[in-house]
Amino acid sequence: MRRTALLLEFLAVFGALPLVVLAVRQRLVLALVLWLAAIAAWRLIRREDCPPPCTDSLRQGLRHIALRFLCIAPLLCLGTWLLLPEQFLSLPRERPLLWLAVLAGYPLLSVWPQEVLFRRFARTRYSPLFGQGAGFVAASGLAFGYAHVIYLNPVAIILSAGGGLLFAASFARHGSLRLVCLEHALYGCLIFTIGLGRFFYSGTAWGA
Repeated sequence: MRRTALLLEFLAVFGALPLVVLAVRQRLVLALVLWLAAIAAWRLIRREDCPPPCTDSLRQGLRHIALRFLCIAPLLCLGTWLLLPEQFLSLPRERPLLWLAVLAGYPLLSVWPQEVLFRRFARTRYSPLFGQGAGFVAASGLAFGYAHVIYLNPVAIILSAGGGLLFAASFARHGSLRLVCLEHALYGCLIFTIGLGRFFYSGTAWGA
């Protein structure tokens, strides 16, 4: 009974909420849903004692994140330059002040609530369903990719699913919300810098 209830809850939180946002298509609603859900999740998991396993020290975790970023970032840059040359570095070239505002605001306004929901809450709350290893990584990554259906393009979904698997694997490995927020911020800021941000902008998707 508990597993069934948890599964229905998981589907409601990670399956239905993106559809609600997509049906309304208002940026304010998107922000409110994200932050209210994250705050509610944070309050809930604070009462549920499910300490995450940690196999890395802080220094090891930082080294792991940095090395992986140094391998993946050039591939993303090269792919964008080859496939979307007109978009490559378009934001810093054409709107440098907006680019700086995105670099400053994105980690603070978007990364933390996403990581609370899709990593910390997902593993703490739904460990009876998925465990805390490979099952959690798969569920978290796929749910993260699916949530980006609100942007109405396959690029956002595919990149987000890949990023979600990456972040979930990092969280499963070192168990630090701060480190996974840092990793998420690195890739998010890179995407907006190299010209892929248009795929993650509600104004482009919703025509507003």
